[in-house]
Amino acid sequence: KPENWTPFVPFGTSGVLSAAALVFFAFIGFDAVASAAEETKNPSRNLPRGIITSLLICTLLYVVVSAIMTGIVPFMNFEGVSHPVSLVLQVAGQNWVAGIVDVGAILGMTTVMLVMLYGQTRVMFAMSRDGLVPKVLSKVHPKHKTPYINTLFFGTLSALMGGFIPLDELASLVNIGTLSAFILISVAVIVMRKTQPDLPRAFRCPAVPLIPILAILSCGLLIYKLGAITFVRFLIWLAIGLVVYFLYSRKHSELNKQ
Repeated sequence: KPENWTPFVPFGTSGVLSAAALVFFAFIGFDAVASAAEETKNPSRNLPRGIITSLLICTLLYVVVSAIMTGIVPFMNFEGVSHPVSLVLQVAGQNWVAGIVDVGAILGMTTVMLVMLYGQTRVMFAMSRDGLVPKVLSKVHPKHKTPYINTLFFGTLSALMGGFIPLDELASLVNIGTLSAFILISVAVIVMRKTQPDLPRAFRCPAVPLIPILAILSCGLLIYKLGAITFVRFLIWLAIGLVVYFLYSRKHSELNKQ
């Protein structure tokens, strides 16, 4: 029913940005692929292609599915609904498909968690190897050759956070943490391109500093839309990280020893 799309943007640009800030976690898994750079054949070609292609395909699917859903069910009917896709199928009289979709949603979220935990363990493995966190987190299993202590620790920590922290608040914290990391990476790209232009790079960001500046501005805008309470919690979390850095990481850093 095309009339369901009128008005097409009922809450205006501000509503779009607020929604984008919340749904940003749906795009987080793509950057986790970059943490597998050391285990990738020809990363200069395969990583950018894999990330950009999968991002474009999934974004197209998100838009098409959202358009179909709001075309069947008016957007105001989704308020407070935790299973919007299956609701649309039920309204369309396809109850048997709705159950399959619900199972698919659970399986889909499971794969996302696995990918994110994979990325987390590899980041911590690299940080541990560099001396920024305890060396035990880079200890490799003698048989499977994986950072098993690291994996067990962050798997347990993630399960506890998922079990005891409200999911909407957890999503906001995940989003602001990821967005701030993207900002720091974008700044680092600009700085490194100036200070160490000849450093060997597996892949290079094009149009520097334009693209990093656009990334900084867009991520900053989404952080602003997450709200004050999320920002305060993030500052507390950041303060804890700085304490860990100055009490442990800076002293034990391999770079500092050199």
